[in-house]
Amino acid sequence: MVVVLTILIYFAALFALSRWTARRATNDTFFRGERRSPWRMVAFGMVGASISGVTFVSVPGMVLTQDMAYLQLCLGFILGYIAVAFVLLPVYYRLNLTSIYTYLGERLGQRSYLTGAGFFLLSKMIGTAVKFYVACLIVQQFVMDGLGVPFVVTVALMVLLIWLYSHRGGVRTLVFTDSLQTLCLLAALLIIIYIVMQRMDFSVADAVSAIAADERSRIFVMDDWVSRLNFWKQLLSGAFIVVVMTGLDQDMMQKNLTCRTLREAQKNMCSYGVAFVPVNLLFLSLGVLLAQYFGSDQLSTLTGDQLLPLFVQTAGSTPVLVLFTLGIVAASFSSADSALTALTTSYCVDIRQRPADERLRRRVHIVMCLLLVVCIIAIRAAGSSSLIDAIYTIVSYTYGPLLGLFAFGLFTRRSVRDKLVPIVCIASPILCFLLDQCFVSLFNYHFGYELLLLNGLLTFAGVYACSASNEAQPDGISH
Repeated sequence: MVVVLTILIYFAALFALSRWTARRATNDTFFRGERRSPWRMVAFGMVGASISGVTFVSVPGMVLTQDMAYLQLCLGFILGYIAVAFVLLPVYYRLNLTSIYTYLGERLGQRSYLTGAGFFLLSKMIGTAVKFYVACLIVQQFVMDGLGVPFVVTVALMVLLIWLYSHRGGVRTLVFTDSLQTLCLLAALLIIIYIVMQRMDFSVADAVSAIAADERSRIFVMDDWVSRLNFWKQLLSGAFIVVVMTGLDQDMMQKNLTCRTLREAQKNMCSYGVAFVPVNLLFLSLGVLLAQYFGSDQLSTLTGDQLLPLFVQTAGSTPVLVLFTLGIVAASFSSADSALTALTTSYCVDIRQRPADERLRRRVHIVMCLLLVVCIIAIRAAGSSSLIDAIYTIVSYTYGPLLGLFAFGLFTRRSVRDKLVPIVCIASPILCFLLDQCFVSLFNYHFGYELLLLNGLLTFAGVYACSASNEAQPDGISH
């Protein structure tokens, strides 16, 4: 009952914020936040929106299979955020975009525009379902099972809660609720680390020494060029993952585009980009402490995603359970609510191209919520040793065409045969999958996150082959 009460209090705070921010809300409020969001608040809230419940569960467990090598990817994230801030954001602000995929229509053509928006809708819905599935599973296991509530009802209730506090204020509400959710997420993480240290009779200095001396604290992999954990592969992959998952993602860019000026948006982007390294270091440090806490005998039967939940189950402590549930819920809702808002925006602006119709927007938002419920139920039986790896695999296949399209538009002066673009964008992921299978069979080499780069390169090459020289400007806007 304490957990249920905590969740109810948490949502009461979200609803209060929603009610305050949604006063006199319009479509412009929902889609763009009236371009009045304080950049510091956006930056702080984006930390929670980017982390998600998958990070809360999966990243601590990564130390069991790849030590702290995930930080290499996080260092690459910083390079990606700098690229987004100083290459993509200036284009988006200059064109005064509501949906970033409008750029593809102006630069390449209507079919390219719809193809880009379509790939976003597909990838974002699947990715959001995988992420939010974690929160639903945790709430089901620790709360709803005891009350006899079926999983389907749990999923429907949690998505309904998101709809209730986000359907009116949209992105303006999310800027404020994301800040609250990030605060809860970080507080839960720090207090859980403190509780683990207490159980191990560690002071802060003892914990730091124990983590530094542990073989799982290895960060850099410089000696194995074949390994997917090689430093240069991870660094480059991290940069491109951010470019596509943030810079080419309507969900992540929508809140950035609510800042008052381009300069503020750039400060926001760089600030929360740098913040990912220390935050993920805390998650990985928690994983090392938990690995020491359990010992090799118990770890031999665990997958990475089970490490932190096992501590919650065996701790026998209500505060630990409350903090874990709060952290998962805060992280998952922070990413899911913004994703649903972005999906609604993209469908209205890009597919239907009727952003001023408020009735349409409300109906679409409801439909997106229902589709999310269906997707979560559909993936319930799917298994993965690491959910965060599953998300990045999805990204590699579905965001690669977006990377190729935007790269072609931004860095060439050529016009494209627009009707061939959908064919190229569908063929590229299929070809990537076939190449991956061939490399496994012939060389025992499995593509990692670099699959995203290959996918984007193939899309770029295919679109280039269907293009002709013209006098378009370097930023891709024809006159």
